[in-house]
Amino acid sequence: MKKVLAIILGGGAGTRLYPLTKLRAKPAVPVAGKYRLIDIPVSNCINSEIFKIYVLTQFNSASLNRHIARTYSFSGFTEGFVEVLAAQQTPENQTWFQGTADAVRQYIQLFEDWDVDEYLILSGDHLYRMDYRQFVQRHRDTQADITLSVLPIDERRASDFGLMKIDNSGRVVDFSEKPKGEALTKMAVDTTILGLTPELAQQQPYIASMGIYIFKKDVLLHLLKESLERTDFGKEIIPDAAKDYNLQAYLFDDYWEDIGTIEAFYNANLALTKQPQPPFSFYDEQAPIYTRARYLPPSKMLDCQIAESMVGEGCILKNCRIQHSVLGVRSRVEAGSVVEDTLIMGSDYYQAFAERNYSLETGKVPIGIGQNSIIRRAIVDKNARIGHDVKIINKDNVQEANREQQGFYIRSGIVVVLKNATIPNETII
Repeated sequence: MKKVLAIILGGGAGTRLYPLTKLRAKPAVPVAGKYRLIDIPVSNCINSEIFKIYVLTQFNSASLNRHIARTYSFSGFTEGFVEVLAAQQTPENQTWFQGTADAVRQYIQLFEDWDVDEYLILSGDHLYRMDYRQFVQRHRDTQADITLSVLPIDERRASDFGLMKIDNSGRVVDFSEKPKGEALTKMAVDTTILGLTPELAQQQPYIASMGIYIFKKDVLLHLLKESLERTDFGKEIIPDAAKDYNLQAYLFDDYWEDIGTIEAFYNANLALTKQPQPPFSFYDEQAPIYTRARYLPPSKMLDCQIAESMVGEGCILKNCRIQHSVLGVRSRVEAGSVVEDTLIMGSDYYQAFAERNYSLETGKVPIGIGQNSIIRRAIVDKNARIGHDVKIINKDNVQEANREQQGFYIRSGIVVVLKNATIPNETII
């Protein structure tokens, strides 16, 4: 794997994940109580013995830079690194990244200098565990110019993805980006050629691209240099290359979730609490997910009821009830409060005892969730201050709302409390 260079696409402004992306890049969004989205592809690379990793981003990259600098430090005796490349202006290019392919094109001279055979292009907002060694081996065995990681999919979700048709050898012969109606029907194939049973093939008659690609070095360089108008891999570069290059499909038959929207992000996090077996597990010792070591104390739970939940390190929970929820590091929940079906991201720091007491004495709201509050079906971003006797329950069943001045948004019926927001005592949402 020394001959593979990984390039992780950090995505654009993250508008679908807003307001979680208001103050951070999409790959820096916290997940599962203690990780960040970027930890998923980086950990997959490390577990696959790929140690040369670039992350491309252009929005709010300060926290992403900080996280990567504190987390991924390889020995000076290796070529390994994880480095963020932010959009920049050069004499040749005066614009920001115009798409996934354009992002790679703008740093092509840097990537070209590496003595590698393949470029592994990854996305920064997917939740999955993959051994890229098998992916690379399939690419080499089929002498492919480009290999796409694919998964079989049902009709309900098919129009959200780039779909393809393949022949009996696995070569991609047709490609359509997010087709609908009749164009979607035309992309149905017999997925038994991927190894599915006839029953499964009937339920999942489409082959979807995961947005994960391997390019031969010279092929990618040629495709990016020959036409500067092509700015996106999924919509332009790869469909246009299907005619002249050997495009192969690699079947990935494990859990994979694109968590690019608030609803998908919320569902993927809470699915981690499922019993007996969650769809994705952070407990695989053979392929761990790495993140920043914080050296926090154990969580303290005083007379609490906790069920179907994950609780990060350093939390303080007092006489409260937590049901089907994920609590991030340094979360604090006071007595009498109820948290149900909720993702609480926790806090970046502990509030000093004296400062906390002063806030309570003067009627201000300290960090954490105050006494006798109820939070249901919500995402509470970091460092939020939620007062006592607050009810975050979406009482009017609103599906979409922008209440930035009040410190929250509603997306798909999920209340999202902003980072650093204050929800005053006795507020009802």
